[in-house]
Amino acid sequence: MAGLSRVVDRLVASGVPFRRETLFGEAIAIAQEEAPLDARRVAAEAVDVLVGLGPIEWLMSDPGVSDVLVNGPDEIWVERDGILTRSDVRFADADAVVAAVERVIAPLGLRLDRSSPAVDARLPDGSRLHAVVPPASVDGPVVAIRRFTPAVPDLDALLATGAVDDEGRSLLAAAVAERKNIVVAGATGAGKTTLLNVLSGVIPPEERVVTIEDAAELRLSGHVVRLEAHPPNAEGAGEVTMRSLVRHALRLRPDRIVVGEVRGAEAFDLIQAMATGHDGSLGTVHAGTAEEAVWRIETLALSAGSMRTEAVRRLLRSALDLVVLVERRGPRRRVASITAIGEDLEEQWSW
Repeated sequence: MAGLSRVVDRLVASGVPFRRETLFGEAIAIAQEEAPLDARRVAAEAVDVLVGLGPIEWLMSDPGVSDVLVNGPDEIWVERDGILTRSDVRFADADAVVAAVERVIAPLGLRLDRSSPAVDARLPDGSRLHAVVPPASVDGPVVAIRRFTPAVPDLDALLATGAVDDEGRSLLAAAVAERKNIVVAGATGAGKTTLLNVLSGVIPPEERVVTIEDAAELRLSGHVVRLEAHPPNAEGAGEVTMRSLVRHALRLRPDRIVVGEVRGAEAFDLIQAMATGHDGSLGTVHAGTAEEAVWRIETLALSAGSMRTEAVRRLLRSALDLVVLVERRGPRRRVASITAIGEDLEEQWSW
């Protein structure tokens, strides 16, 4: 650690621009003097201390890691293949945890301190970071990072992995081709975004698609316009809400609208768009069953305060065609059911 500290101190004093590629070259030269037996490792750790997430940075480059969970400086968990295990990685202290988060959120115009003790951010690689510090967190800084993982390429790949069978694959492909309005439902980590990516890949490339996300995770090809919500800055200004983005999307001449996750009053604007000519729209929602997904969207739409319950319910029933439920059992994720929406829920296919 003494060698690492000396390398970090000399890097700071060198005046080298704080860019990873520039710092690493200088760090190698310094580490060869300060820690010649392990120069490359020490140089990499020094760069991570200055521009990355410190000791957990190497976990972020492990393709098998899907989540990194920091419960204080000396309790770090990682998820691989759906299984959580405790890592032997450590931060020096609580201040080092907060400093690591501050390094990666500062370029995004965000801050984390006692007056603003929680932050939600998308990292440059697409991973999602959420951090909470005292006084909001009782036992010290807490950080959760959901790593960006490449999307499953298509429905055939889902079929090959056993996430869906032949009948389900055919139903999903036909639904997208027939411009059905589809909501993918499931719990956290069930694979909603993965399936949404797959379904979006069935959209003909000549169609103009506008995506709306709280944190940009979708990776679509073709004629795609990507919109992303943004929290207010340190001064409380500059917030861009999901609801405002749905409204902007309607003015961008979309053939289809894709909402990464419906979690607020934007549900009303989305189902209104679905019911007034924007067929083939897609979205996701947290829910445990198809019925719960419909109830949740109804409740979220009512939070907009624009219509009475019965009117929202009729609008939803006319707008939404299918709810696709995904579930996770251990490391395995699969499509559990595909449900058609009408006056009564009518399950068409389940596995």
